[in-house]
Amino acid sequence: MTSESTFINLLRSFATDPAARGLLDDVAVIDMGDASLIITHDMMAEGVHFRSNANPADVAWKLVASNLSDLAAKGAAPIGVLLGFMLGDDAWDRAFAVGLEKALAHYNVALLGGDTVANRGDKRALGLTALGMATHRPVPARAGAQSGDILYVTGTLGDALAGFELMDAGFDEIGPLADAFNRPQARLSDGQALAPFVTAMMDVSDGLLLDSERMAAASQVGIQIDLACVPLSPLYVSCRTDSLESQLQAASWGDDYQLLFTAPPHISLPVPATAIGCVLSGGGLTLKDGADPVKLPPMLGYQHQ
Repeated sequence: MTSESTFINLLRSFATDPAARGLLDDVAVIDMGDASLIITHDMMAEGVHFRSNANPADVAWKLVASNLSDLAAKGAAPIGVLLGFMLGDDAWDRAFAVGLEKALAHYNVALLGGDTVANRGDKRALGLTALGMATHRPVPARAGAQSGDILYVTGTLGDALAGFELMDAGFDEIGPLADAFNRPQARLSDGQALAPFVTAMMDVSDGLLLDSERMAAASQVGIQIDLACVPLSPLYVSCRTDSLESQLQAASWGDDYQLLFTAPPHISLPVPATAIGCVLSGGGLTLKDGADPVKLPPMLGYQHQ
């Protein structure tokens, strides 16, 4: 199977419009004069992004939130979404539609259209295109981090991982940990507030370590993370024993949908965030735990193989 990175590299040879940003970002950015139109598209596949027995309403919520999280990382306000949907079991389809309506109402986002196809196989694949408008220039990108910047992350990490593990072990799909995995929150207001202050920004969808490495590559800098500073949620910590291993697991897991960004030192941030590292000259990702260097784990996060 062709890997995600290999296929994207094939596309880069002809994705040459400036709006595509060299396919180094999660969005397209179209200059509209006084503002920028932000376009993003995410897919979710059964058996990859959601379990076959998942609540269809949860699937709908996560599909919306993951797309809006990309808009949040650009400081954009949502305009609307287009849905790509595979028709199948009637009860599942109706439950998905009810969940979609609730998710869109929560974010006050319009459904503008889309397309449906019949599902002839045994697995579903769903897609959503989200449109947003960003008024701050320049629109934040993965690229832009500068040597000497501080690396920050909003919120805490680990709840989505703990929620997944609880459900995987057969526990009820209720409570804050399950919600963290099934119904993540797109940090739209935080992204809009941070946009004027950051040098680079993206959301943590595939894992803090992997997404930091991608930011370093796009910005052509090095990034160092102090695992001792990575903010872990109290609920996640209560489920773990080994500190360093817990930090590495939380930092290598996706689905957090927090905002990862860089900013110059001593800047006063408009939203709460935790400093977890720094930007260095050179390239690549390095880890430490306080004063002690830490070897990178074999897997930095989730990648489509």
